[in-house]
Amino acid sequence: METIDIIQPKNLVYKKPDLMNDNDMHYCPGCSHGVVHKLVAEVIEEMGLADKAVGISPVGCAVFIYNYIDIDWQEAAHGRAPALATAIKRLWPDRLVFTYQGDGDLACIGTAETIHALNRGENITIIFINNAIYGMTGGQMAPTTLLGMPTATCPTGRQADIHGYPLKITEIAAHLQGTAYVTRQSVHTVAAIRKAKKAIRKAFENSMENKGSNLVEIVSTCSSGWKMTPAESNKWMEENMFPFYPLGDMKDSSKDNK
Repeated sequence: METIDIIQPKNLVYKKPDLMNDNDMHYCPGCSHGVVHKLVAEVIEEMGLADKAVGISPVGCAVFIYNYIDIDWQEAAHGRAPALATAIKRLWPDRLVFTYQGDGDLACIGTAETIHALNRGENITIIFINNAIYGMTGGQMAPTTLLGMPTATCPTGRQADIHGYPLKITEIAAHLQGTAYVTRQSVHTVAAIRKAKKAIRKAFENSMENKGSNLVEIVSTCSSGWKMTPAESNKWMEENMFPFYPLGDMKDSSKDNK
C-alpha cells in the first residue's frame, strides 16, 4: 500500500503556549479546564505580561492550574481567592491579578468574597469555571446545579423545595456597580473557544487599565461527575446548561459609555 505523507500548513499547526510547561495534564478526558488553561496562557503571553501576572488558585480541581502555567501563583483558602487577589492588586497595582475558581469554591463558600470584591470594583479578573457540580470531591450538588440534575448528594435530582434554586452568579455580578465587564462563555467548540479567549483578553485589559472588576464565567462539562462520556457531556451541556446559563456578555461598561 502506498504511503502518503500529510503535510499540514504551518499556520494551522497548533503551538503550545510558551508559558505552559511540560507537566502531563491530570484532568479527566473531556474536562474544560485544560482548554481554559491554554487560553489564559496565550492571552498573558500575547499581552506581554508574563512577568507581571499573578494568579490565585483556590481549592478544588481549579487549584492545579499553578502546575501548568509558569507565572507567579498564590493559593488561597477555600473561597477566599478574591480577597487575596484584592490585597495583591492593591499592593502591586501594576500587576495583572486574576483568580481561577470553580463553582463550588466561588459560588458557595466564597460567595461573600466574590460579591464584595466585584462590588468594590477591585481591578482584578475572576475566571469562573461552572460545571454545576463539585468535581474533585465526589460529584456533590453545587449552588449552580440545575433543577432536576442528579448528583451524589441529590441522586433523584435537585428540588427547589428542598435544595433551593441554582445560583446565577454572573447575572448578579452584572448588576453590581463595581463591575466593568461581565460575560458568560464556553469552550465546547472552536468558535466558542475563540470567543472565550477574546473575553479573557478584554477582562485582563480592563484590569490593567483600572476600569473595575471583571468576571468571566465559562460554562463547562464534568464528564466524571456527570457520569457521561465527553461527547455526551458536551451535548448535555448544550441542551440543559445553556438554556439556563445563556452565553454572551452581560455587562460591558466600555460599550455603555459610548
